[in-house]
Amino acid sequence: MNQIVRSAILGIWSLAALPAEDLVLNHFTLIDGTGKPPLSDAAMVVTDGRIAWVGPSVRLKAPAGAQNVDLSGKFIMPGIIDTHTHLAASVDLVQDPKLYTRETVEQQLRQYASYGVTSVVSLGSDQDLIFALREEQRGTRPKMARIFTAGRGFSAVGGYPPAPAGTQKVQFEVGNPEDVRKDIAWLADRHVDLVKFWYDDHLGTDKKLSLDLAKDIIHDAHDKGLKVVAHIFYLQDAKDLANAGLNGLAHSVRDKPIDAELISIMKSHNCIQMAATLTRELSTFVFSQPDPMLDDPFLQSGVSPKTLGTLKSSEYQMKVAAGMDAKHGREWLSMAQKNLKALSDAGIKIGFGTDSGMPGRIQGYFEHVELELMAGAGLTPIEVITDATKNTSEFLGVSKDLGTLEKAKWADLLVLGKNPLDNIRNTRTIEAVYIAGNKVN
Repeated sequence: MNQIVRSAILGIWSLAALPAEDLVLNHFTLIDGTGKPPLSDAAMVVTDGRIAWVGPSVRLKAPAGAQNVDLSGKFIMPGIIDTHTHLAASVDLVQDPKLYTRETVEQQLRQYASYGVTSVVSLGSDQDLIFALREEQRGTRPKMARIFTAGRGFSAVGGYPPAPAGTQKVQFEVGNPEDVRKDIAWLADRHVDLVKFWYDDHLGTDKKLSLDLAKDIIHDAHDKGLKVVAHIFYLQDAKDLANAGLNGLAHSVRDKPIDAELISIMKSHNCIQMAATLTRELSTFVFSQPDPMLDDPFLQSGVSPKTLGTLKSSEYQMKVAAGMDAKHGREWLSMAQKNLKALSDAGIKIGFGTDSGMPGRIQGYFEHVELELMAGAGLTPIEVITDATKNTSEFLGVSKDLGTLEKAKWADLLVLGKNPLDNIRNTRTIEAVYIAGNKVN
């Protein structure tokens, strides 16, 4: 029960008279998300969901009456922020806009939270319900993943991506500048966190948005103070859009190696690799056979028995193997990893995103696989964690509240049994997750 409601019911307390809720976490190793070396034997005081103090345990002054949690031998890192997800886009591997309900969205937000993904950006496939849910959540201290949304994304009329068979598209289909202006205004009125458009022809099989209309989206969104990100695939498209002022790439370049020209353009226009989505490429082929991943209890805890049975079925595996993307998935993944490393080495800021939520991209679990694939590309564990926390919060414009574990920020954090700086797979050793100081289920 929040403080305002409590005051209204009792009718006798002022807000100032209500006791603070204090939580003390003690004797852990702190990985704060800033990129600094870890602090051993650390302590943290959380008051009403925010970090009131953090530092060495020997300097701890615990508030009287605080709940004390001894975390000796444990490791704390910030909650993971995923900038590329799709809430309620699929249920049990079925994609249908009719499945977009409050129950589904909230169940998936709880699943993300259980895996330590404490904030998600739902990127372009949302329905109007998302705005009400986001505003409800922002008036509370949530116990499920925080909602950020791009609302409805943009595509060409009849273009990529196509709607699931027998359904209508959720995204805006624009054919002229007037369409763009009207739809950007609609999004701005709803205070979307980002604007997203698709810019791809899926290897020549679908119609692609024109560059002129892409420029219109970027220009009109910027006029409303909104950042813009794009689904891309080709190197030349990344150059064209970054030159036009795009703020972030929502996927990796996958057709060829990046070059000095793209790096120069991204630096000059402050365009970041918002999401590498390496697991998107993995998903095109990993379930085309009985992969050991399917026997991982960490995965099994995040899927229904129905989904697990389907993933293990020979019929589903043959369907994945026959998909057009399966022919190229391994080479696309390899190219994306090489390009991620090249951008990171060149000083381009890297964010974090997975494209989870689409069929076959397991929410929560795939975020940890993404961390591992980023490390497999050559990034160090401290770089990967910083990308998935600090960098993403800065790009979203919420770094004063989220992304690092520093004084005055929300206590969104993971308690781990093993050190993720020794092995990034240790992010899977989750013993507790807190969002705004609330221990999630």
